[in-house]
Amino acid sequence: MRVLLIATYELGHQPLGLAVPAARLRARGHEVRCRDLQVEEWDPELIAWADHVAFSVPMHTATQIARPVIARVRTQRPELPIAGYGLYGQMLEGIADRALAGETDAALVAWVEGMEGVEGVDDGVVVHLPRDAAASDAPLPARDLLPTLDRYARLVVGGAQRTVGYVEASHGCAHRCRHCPVPVVYDGRIRIVDHDAVLADIAQQVEAGARHITFGDPDFLNGIHHSVRVVRAVHERFPDITFDCTVKVEHVLRHDDIWAEFGASGCLFVVSAFESVDDTTLANLDKGHTVADMSRAVAVLREHGIEVRPSWMPFTPWTAPGHIRDLLEFVAEHGLIGNVDPVHYTIRLLLPRGSLLLEHPDLSDCLDAYDVDRGSYRWHAADPAVDELQQQLAALVEARLGAGDAIPVVYDAVREAVGLAPLGVAPNAADDVPRLTESWFCCAEPTALQLGAAPASTAQSARNASLVALHPDACVPSTVKNAAPPL
Repeated sequence: MRVLLIATYELGHQPLGLAVPAARLRARGHEVRCRDLQVEEWDPELIAWADHVAFSVPMHTATQIARPVIARVRTQRPELPIAGYGLYGQMLEGIADRALAGETDAALVAWVEGMEGVEGVDDGVVVHLPRDAAASDAPLPARDLLPTLDRYARLVVGGAQRTVGYVEASHGCAHRCRHCPVPVVYDGRIRIVDHDAVLADIAQQVEAGARHITFGDPDFLNGIHHSVRVVRAVHERFPDITFDCTVKVEHVLRHDDIWAEFGASGCLFVVSAFESVDDTTLANLDKGHTVADMSRAVAVLREHGIEVRPSWMPFTPWTAPGHIRDLLEFVAEHGLIGNVDPVHYTIRLLLPRGSLLLEHPDLSDCLDAYDVDRGSYRWHAADPAVDELQQQLAALVEARLGAGDAIPVVYDAVREAVGLAPLGVAPNAADDVPRLTESWFCCAEPTALQLGAAPASTAQSARNASLVALHPDACVPSTVKNAAPPL
């Protein structure tokens, strides 16, 4: 079979969501081509070539971008079988012919091969969680089918840039934070990727030029012993390679004995979902930490030379205007101005189908109807001024970043917008804080900021216009330059 795999957005990384299934399909004798719409032009000749097309949708933004692209494929070739797979695969039910979520590689192969009676083939929507999904005999991810690493997000540190590789040492999460899309599929379970397989994939990316590795696990310390072994092995083999990972606040504190070794092994920063500086909101989200815990986590990591890059979700049904001011003061008090990408001051809670938060009794008064085009339930804040403030800050941040303002300058502008005095931090104050050049993250409604980023082609402009008309709050990330054909 001739199989076309398409990625629309993977947080600015070279898409592992294409490389892994491409390798498995190729090992089975299929002819595979990949297209990454983050960085590559749309090519309708690929649709004419393919026997099957599958879209990787690891997050909400990728799903929203995929929807109109699938419609375009249907227009060109109505008979072509289409699948959607990944964490958000279920969101393409009724749009794709197959919607696969979880550990989807084997199910995707089965769909391509038309194997009767195999889970993932006969049903329209399948959550697939085999324990052997990341076995040691799996072929090496087929990164040779993808654009080179230098076309993706870079690490910025000390005024220099480094090429970044991306791997996952585990899938799923042992926790069930109510707003997170992961427990909707994994329900508190994790799947460990074989140690040797992780190292082999890192090795091929280092050979391709990577000097920094992002561990993209939902929480790198879910499998603490496995993760420590991986870090030790990578540092022993590649002592000059740095890395970052994502870790819950409670895990930062629970495993405080590992950070000295991680710091010495090249850990530059940890992404951690702080979300809010209101303990009631944190409890509603079932985050497992308090505001005081966040303060301690910053101190624990910095003790070992590791920065924290907190992700925030300041706008929820329970937000009051004072919470936004408190968040900005927390950032200043903990020296995090350069650590926070300004888009995070505008993030609004996402409520897709299946969200565990939909069961929360305190949400009912604020919950509105499901919006098919947005792929999310609409909701309104208890205080209407909060919804207005979110729109104001989103427009402000978009304009400031579009004008090229530095992170501290945008921070001060947000402070002024909420009635706080600007701090006058030097524009270059954030230059020494390590970060990736892609600022988006997964568990939020898309924003106009990502949609409006300087389209590089007429095709992108047409798609942007159609998406904005369809969904005013949608986003296309800044790395998505030529993502789709005119609709």
